Amino acid sequence: MPKGVTRRRPRTRAALLKAALETFAEHGFHATTIEQICERAGYTRGAYYSNFASKEELFLALFDEHSDRTVRRLAESIDALTAEEYTLTRLAELAARVEPDERDWYLVTTEFTLHAIRDPQTAWVLARHDARLRAEIARGLTLVLRRAGRELTVDADRFARLLIALREGGLAQSYVEPAELPPGSLERQFLAPLLEVSTRQIPGADTNSGADTGTGTEDEGQSKRSGSDAVI
Repeated sequence: MPKGVTRRRPRTRAALLKAALETFAEHGFHATTIEQICERAGYTRGAYYSNFASKEELFLALFDEHSDRTVRRLAESIDALTAEEYTLTRLAELAARVEPDERDWYLVTTEFTLHAIRDPQTAWVLARHDARLRAEIARGLTLVLRRAGRELTVDADRFARLLIALREGGLAQSYVEPAELPPGSLERQFLAPLLEVSTRQIPGADTNSGADTGTGTEDEGQSKRSGSDAVI
């Protein structure tokens, strides 16, 4: 492939992803045509098919992009905390934040999830992407809790499923009744108590500083890595 094409490819892909998200949110996943996506992005069908084989593949690329962005935003917020701020309440507050553009993504992913429920093959593929996101959440949560001197008493993957269920279920109600239940309200009210009953203090942890008091072991070093590795 010519070098000029190689350099243009990331820009083309990014434009197609942006156009797809906007068009999916406006018209729905099934109703949206590839022609509509191309027209909004300003590219041809040839450019589309050089990046994506189908609308399903394009959605999954959007899914991974959204997951990475959400994880990165939260990691940056957590990394900015001081040792004294590593409390379950403060962590819950950060996890409860909902970006203004989240509504569009919620519309798109909910419709695709319904599509996956009806189609076993799509469900299988979506489950693989869900599993990767859960693994990142579970790993990050374990590290963040260790900074707070606590550890889960339940399976981390199962707890990650519960966090996702709380998030998605809460948003469904919030977008129907935004005045009654602003986005993030359920997490702000219930996530800290949920973490309290699902974790325990690590023996020997410094409860005053909210961080581990290890002796320089590899585990301790991992627990104090940058925010890119510390996500809920």
